[in-house]
Amino acid sequence: MSEDNNKDGSANKPDYGNAGYGAGLGSGYSGGVNYGSQSNTPPPAPTQPTSPPAATIDLGLSNKSASLPIIDTTTDDFMLDVVEASKSFPVLVDFWAPWCEPCKQFTPILEAAVNSASGIIKLVKMDIEAYPEIADKMGIKSIPAVVAFVNGRPADAIQGVKTESEVKAFIKKIGSAGGPSELDKIIDEAQTLMDAGDYQDAGGLYSAILQQVPDNIEAAAGLGMALLKLGNLEGAKGVIDNIENAKQHKEFTALISAIELEEQAEDLDDLGELADKLAKNPKDHQTRYDLAIALNSAGQRENAADHLLEIIKTDRKWEDDGAKDQLLKFFEAWGPMDEVTLISRRKLSSLLFS
Repeated sequence: MSEDNNKDGSANKPDYGNAGYGAGLGSGYSGGVNYGSQSNTPPPAPTQPTSPPAATIDLGLSNKSASLPIIDTTTDDFMLDVVEASKSFPVLVDFWAPWCEPCKQFTPILEAAVNSASGIIKLVKMDIEAYPEIADKMGIKSIPAVVAFVNGRPADAIQGVKTESEVKAFIKKIGSAGGPSELDKIIDEAQTLMDAGDYQDAGGLYSAILQQVPDNIEAAAGLGMALLKLGNLEGAKGVIDNIENAKQHKEFTALISAIELEEQAEDLDDLGELADKLAKNPKDHQTRYDLAIALNSAGQRENAADHLLEIIKTDRKWEDDGAKDQLLKFFEAWGPMDEVTLISRRKLSSLLFS
């Protein structure tokens, strides 16, 4: 059977009609970190780089995906496999056909995303060539099409070939529709520990997650940041090295920037020497710039930002706008919703647009 490919990468299916249940659905699918207030007192440095031991608790994640296998369904089994099952956990229905080339391209992407979701969602595949009735009733006209069922009803859908990151975002959105998963709760707990400065226990939770869900990007990024906060720069860099195309994952943006900032600080004089040098010559922008980097490494973020802002105020074009570029790197490392980021962004805007 032939097919016609659409601009979104989907393929038009034969006309099975569009009456009844869910009619029209096929033509109109809907498609950081707040660390709290910042003290100017530098945190005590660890005596040596440390690595948090993995928590010894069973998070109940390692076998969850095995309990939700990818299955094929039929018209007769659809009510049990999808509608009834979705009352216990979200179910994705992948409508496909053997003649659909975009489906062949999308299948491994979809299945990889579902397998990495740690059992928070179930994937059911329906061959509309063999079983056209459900797709017909739902008004699905082109494939691949993935419809999410929650609590016995269609909740959302995507159509055409999507990237794995797009599918993961869709899964996360659907998973949250049924309330936070156990994995989400554990990651939230780890982040709460990070916010409280308990990097050892937070790292232990992240490690435990990764032992049971090795490809969880959020946990990997969290572990890297915990290691960095504990003074283990090489360990944090090792986390990045172990993730393929880490820079393409937005979860690693803050960690990568934070590592780069720590590497910058390694070659600088100590805070006292830089402060004395600047006091003797307040117009020495390079010393002020270096002091800002050292202050950030010592945890004095607002003070660090203010020094860069002073350079921008005095000489915007210094080092090809180097102070502003460095300040933006601070923002990346601190996170977009960090209190010091928000305060310093307002100050920067006042300088640039006054």
